[in-house]
Amino acid sequence: MRSGKLVIAEGGGPTAVINQSLVGAVLEARLFPQIERVYGARYGVRGIVNEDFVDLSAETRANLEAVAATPSSALGSTRDKPDLAYCRNILASLKAHGASWFFYIGGNDTAETVRIVSEEAAKERYDLRSIHIPKTIDNDLMENDHAPGFPSAARFVAQAFMGADLDNRSLPGVYVAVVMGRNAGFLTAASAAARTVDGDGPHLIYLPERVFDQANFLSEVKSVHDRLGRCVIAVSEGIHDADGLPLSVKLARTVEKDAHGNVQLSGSGALAELLCEEIRSKLGIKRVRGDTFGYLQRSFAGCSSDVDRREAREVGEFAVKQAIWGKGDGSVAIRRIGDYAVDYVLVKLDKVAGETKVMPDAFIAPSGSDITPAYKDYLRPLLGRDMPVPTRLRGGSIPKALKR
Repeated sequence: MRSGKLVIAEGGGPTAVINQSLVGAVLEARLFPQIERVYGARYGVRGIVNEDFVDLSAETRANLEAVAATPSSALGSTRDKPDLAYCRNILASLKAHGASWFFYIGGNDTAETVRIVSEEAAKERYDLRSIHIPKTIDNDLMENDHAPGFPSAARFVAQAFMGADLDNRSLPGVYVAVVMGRNAGFLTAASAAARTVDGDGPHLIYLPERVFDQANFLSEVKSVHDRLGRCVIAVSEGIHDADGLPLSVKLARTVEKDAHGNVQLSGSGALAELLCEEIRSKLGIKRVRGDTFGYLQRSFAGCSSDVDRREAREVGEFAVKQAIWGKGDGSVAIRRIGDYAVDYVLVKLDKVAGETKVMPDAFIAPSGSDITPAYKDYLRPLLGRDMPVPTRLRGGSIPKALKR
């Protein structure tokens, strides 16, 4: 029977519930005597290569539970994109420390790292069970109905737009907010959950699954503003022109890239300001404001979904069960059953690694600037309990008394 140490790391962007997956895996692993110790790698796989480990077997259950309830990556993360040589160094470190299990929590690039390490271990005939545990607020993992981290981020986006729309009702004008989502619009589309009555914003939603036409955008903003006297707009950071060039890149003076070669789309606020300036200059609307949610939506404290917390914990637990009782390496995936339950399965790593899921056409309105009821039905159970519901004053208007 396989025995040894389990090494676990967290990669990519943090989420509000990633530590639930970490703690779920750690506590479950401590139930199996063949797992001698559980090591956590600091700052993702970089910590494995640098042999920067912490002994998670020594943590008290009470402290682990407190960590589970804390947003962001407790072990630290990395944006490193390991190549073959890097992954061989990961494997060398795992072997040196007597690891028999390797868990990596993250998105599709993280799954790719696990895939390479798994293949290299097999080539060297090293007995290593490698499991990818899903996580991403973008909700773009193949084989998954949804990914842990997305429901909580979606809840934040919905509540943020709910507040912004209430503000916009008080002081009417045009409000533009840019939401994360390079290729997939799931998170931006979650803004629609802010609507509770007819006329609520966001009134327009723009996703990277559709070509962004500036002239059509201005026409739609004018139409909504003429009708309601105001307009609230949700925009994905990844909106692009007909040539596939992101609007933020097309209009930006400088472009910054990360270790994965991806253009940095969040954090500068440039896209929101560019769109606001277009509205001011082309439509002559004076009160126009813009925001970029940026990192706020990833690990916002006190805004997690109870459904997300539970499922994030369970994918960590399921990973351990598969590592002990399963038949091979793989990626944990969430499957939806009815309305609403989930099941967990282990799928082949190459089904998830480096692949990107986008919003299906059935979720996007024909106009390209809104979502369909099908998406609302998809999102509703993920947001969890106790979503706020704004209340309006009900009193009728008093007739004017002054003769003018």
